[in-house]
Amino acid sequence: MTHDTTLTISRLIAAPPSAVWDAWSVPENLAKWWIPAPIECQVVKLDLRPGGGFVTRMREAAGTDFQPHVDGCFLEAVPNERLVFTTVLTEGWQPTEPWLALTAILTFEAKDGGTLYSARVLHKTPEDSAKHDEMGFYEGWGTAIGQLAKLVER
Repeated sequence: MTHDTTLTISRLIAAPPSAVWDAWSVPENLAKWWIPAPIECQVVKLDLRPGGGFVTRMREAAGTDFQPHVDGCFLEAVPNERLVFTTVLTEGWQPTEPWLALTAILTFEAKDGGTLYSARVLHKTPEDSAKHDEMGFYEGWGTAIGQLAKLVER
């Protein structure tokens, strides 16, 4: 992958990697921060194992129905360290054609008494990466990471 197809964002969170992992691995916790408020998140499937499904839905504050958000597959899950998912596969390695093809590599590195949370998001083409950037990648993912920090920091 080249720089043109990759978007990255990181934040030092004042909580141990185990707390960040719990925010990712417990559906009720993930629903609290995964999508920027005031949009509501519904975690439909969170099977943290290679080939396991990852499905979330979102609902606008005034909306009545949940809309698709992520429909993907986990490629790797190393507790307290690393999580990788893609939207080009669904549960059980089934190929799909998502509205935005990406693979997200999330790392939870113990640092300075907390966790350096990093997300590296790979796209198929520079155009897809630019589209994701224009859609507000940094604002959206940054807001979600801020919500994650608020949930786990003490």
